[in-house]
Amino acid sequence: QLQLVESGGGLVQPGGSLRLSCAASGIMFRFFAMGWLRQAPGKQREWVARITSGGTTKSADSVQGRFTISRDNAKNTVYLQMNSLKPEDTAVYYCTMGGSGTTWTYWGQGTQVTVSS
Repeated sequence: QLQLVESGGGLVQPGGSLRLSCAASGIMFRFFAMGWLRQAPGKQREWVARITSGGTTKSADSVQGRFTISRDNAKNTVYLQMNSLKPEDTAVYYCTMGGSGTTWTYWGQGTQVTVSS
């Protein structure tokens, strides 16, 4: 049975960094595109970044130059390195598999990221 388990969220001050991890089990991880989306309180879900099975990456304009998505197929894990964090990055971050944009087949349970002084 497929599982996506996120970790690495927490409270960080503005300008700080966090690295989110998402471990996948029960599926041929390396064949699937992976993504990160987020949802802030009272706002619509927002696509953040994605990485194809071949390693091509793309990120939203709002995080371009600050967030980096990567994957380690040997560990069945995808990462989101978040630098220069801003209060507006505060949201629940979801790891996703098999899809694009805001349409994905599989979702993790989410991890909270709070950027505040």
